[in-house]
Amino acid sequence: MIQSRLHDLIALADEPSSSRRRELLRGVTDLFFAGENHGDVEMGLFDDVLGQLAGEMEEAVRIELAERLGATANAPPALTRALASDSIAVARPILQGAPQLSEADLLHVARTQGQDHLRAISQRPTVPAIVSDAIVERGDDTTLGVLLRNEGAVLSREAHEAAVDRAAANPELHEAVIDRQALPIDLLNEMYFVAEARLRDRIMERNAHVDPATLEAALKAGRNRVAARDGALPPDYDAAVAAVVAMKTRGAVTPQALVSMLRANKTTQFLVALAELADVDFHTARKIIERREIDALAVVCRAADFDRALFLTFALLILDPNDNAMGKAKSYGELYAALPRDAALRTLRFWRMRRTTGDMAAA
Repeated sequence: MIQSRLHDLIALADEPSSSRRRELLRGVTDLFFAGENHGDVEMGLFDDVLGQLAGEMEEAVRIELAERLGATANAPPALTRALASDSIAVARPILQGAPQLSEADLLHVARTQGQDHLRAISQRPTVPAIVSDAIVERGDDTTLGVLLRNEGAVLSREAHEAAVDRAAANPELHEAVIDRQALPIDLLNEMYFVAEARLRDRIMERNAHVDPATLEAALKAGRNRVAARDGALPPDYDAAVAAVVAMKTRGAVTPQALVSMLRANKTTQFLVALAELADVDFHTARKIIERREIDALAVVCRAADFDRALFLTFALLILDPNDNAMGKAKSYGELYAALPRDAALRTLRFWRMRRTTGDMAAA
């Protein structure tokens, strides 16, 4: 019955009137949706006829067709692929919803079309990893933000690393990266050093709910990445290590000794000693001090169980005099008092990525 009716409609295909041809396309489309479980032969016939008619129609008609087909799980495959690579107004409902698009179909669009098409794919209920990785590779930061906010999009480890690297240079991506539940926990903690305070609080909250097994796996996954990104050691590093080792044998590596090092401008020696007392790697300690990351310094000092007065002394010595450090001392003290030690210890574990050869752990 359906095939007979379809052939009757095809007979009208020679109609020169565009309005009549629109009616024909709608008639064939209605006929397609009137049936269920079309067989292969019948589906192939619909695919050929609808594809030919749609290709001759103006965009508004193709949009109408795409909106109808985008909501069905059993649309003609060739027509669906063609519409997916059409103008974005036509392609959007197909790319966002059509479940019958295969991984290969999506990958083709992701590799050949523009940002609007990539963003539409990024909004699908599920996006396979290979497609997401292509979007990360080709997408601009706006597209990347759309993809990251979709928890149904699966990203590989490498794609997540690329997202974090790009977010480090673009604050507009910080929230999308940090709020992504699928982001590996070690990469989440890399964002700590570039994010604003309210987002750092979210990182701390996530850390508090990570079980030890997941934590150790995350640290292992991050070691090579951290090692590759660390800068060169300062010229006086070896001498500083030797000096601190000598102090360690005398039991002289104390919090008070660190204050003396800072006041004497022995920065590298201070960093080596701080890394020893707080059990973090040298590069993390240096990053905190060079960037004057006071809240990160609070995490280190709290985990090392330094008292508040010592933390404030470090903060005042590290900050530039133009930063009105004395005027901010009260707020720094309140920040320190509000930070639970167990939260600091848990966060610090993410920063203990590596202890270099010659570091105090090997001394």
